[in-house]
Amino acid sequence: MATKRVSPGIKKPRRKAPPTAAPELTDSAVFVVLESVPPAMAGSMSVDPEVRLQLVAAEAYFRAERRGFAAGNELEDWVAAEMAVDSRLQRMQVA
Repeated sequence: MATKRVSPGIKKPRRKAPPTAAPELTDSAVFVVLESVPPAMAGSMSVDPEVRLQLVAAEAYFRAERRGFAAGNELEDWVAAEMAVDSRLQRMQVA
């Protein structure tokens, strides 16, 4: 009696999961936590460099999103984001 040989066939590559929608965030939503600090503490508060980096990254992402994630302007987005974050943080410490 002969046994039937099963061919492994051609493996189809797995499809990547469709991209999930970004959470509904506004440009200033990242700063809600910082703005919730009582004014008495805000003057003496210094921002952790890691937190600042996260704020800059979020701001740069929003800037890239507004221009449709077109390639070639990443550095400009980052520098503008650093300036915007530093300006906002400075205004918060002055207020």
